[in-house]
Formats: sequence, C-alpha cells, structure tokens
Amino acid sequence: MKLVLASNNKGKLAELQVLFAPLGVELVRQADLGIPEAPEPHKTFIENALAKARHAAKVSGLPALADDAGLCVEAFGGRPGVDTAYYATQFGHEKGDANNVRALLEQMRGITDRRAALVSTLVALRSADDPEPLVATGRAPGLVTQEPIGENGFGFDPVMFLPQFGQTFAQLPTEVKNAHSHRSRAAQQMLELMRERWMT
Repeated sequence: MKLVLASNNKGKLAELQVLFAPLGVELVRQADLGIPEAPEPHKTFIENALAKARHAAKVSGLPALADDAGLCVEAFGGRPGVDTAYYATQFGHEKGDANNVRALLEQMRGITDRRAALVSTLVALRSADDPEPLVATGRAPGLVTQEPIGENGFGFDPVMFLPQFGQTFAQLPTEVKNAHSHRSRAAQQMLELMRERWMT
C-alpha cells in the first residue's frame, strides 16, 4: 500500500518508513509529488494532523498519513506544542532545530521544573473525505537538560533526557530511539489500527 506522507521533513520520513515497513506500507513524501504544505492554523496536534492529511489526500488522490508533533513543557503550560517548529522565531532567532534548542534553554534558565514530553499525533485517511480517520497519539515524557547532549536524532532530541535510559534521545542508538520515541509509540498504535480497520 502506498501512502502520501503529509510532511517534507526528511528525518520524520526516515523514522516513519522504518516503523511502517512491517505492514508493507510505502511512504512517499508530499514534496516528491509536488504537493505544497498545508496551512496549520489550529491549536491542537490532532486538528493540524487532520488538516495536513486531508490536504495531501485531496491533492494526491492517495491515502494519506500526517504527523503533527511537538514539545510540551510543563512549566510553560504545555507550550510550545503546535508551535514547536517555529519556537525560535518567537525570540528573534531564525527557524531551525539548533535555534529551537537554544531558545528553549534560554527560556528555561533558572526554572527548576524541567518536566516535558515529546508528543506525536498521527492521522491516516483512506481518502480526503474519509469520515473515519485513524488517530494515534504517542508521548515520550522526560526532562529538559541544561545543555545539549548527544549527536544523534533531530529536533529537541539533544535536550530531552529520558530517566529510564539515563540519556537524552540524541545519545541513544537509532534502533533504541525508534522503539521508544513519541513517534514510534504513535506509529505502533497506528499499525494496529491499520491492521484492524484497513487490512482485514
């Protein structure tokens, strides 16, 4: 089965391709089909993921998978949340992973409550008008470090410390990260939903 991935993020595509391979699902990035990104005006991950999936399915004519993910920091009332990708721009930095990390550490200076979670919401549609989208959410709770640690991964991986491993996501081998990340947890749920609803 071929699905269009409603994202242009290469890191996200690589991670999801590995996770969905067992189902025989081939993911094609929307950019490779000439599909522009959809607007993401909503305040919740699920609304943005649904909007992105509907857009990609409508333009491509293929079933679609969309992921909306972000970092939810307890001390900030769950923000940056859906604004994670543009977090740095709120503080005068250019958009980008390194600047997002820098802005987060600047804003958290002096804050003792370091609890945060990476959250991923996946939405899959058989068509743009599918009345019953499949929805899966994964959450990886941890603590924001005082400085970046580790070379692997992308996004906030270098500052997300996982107490159960005693390391950040960026320190973990790829296969361990893929087994325990927010996106992995959402993908495992999504695989079960697809098997149950679409494959039987």
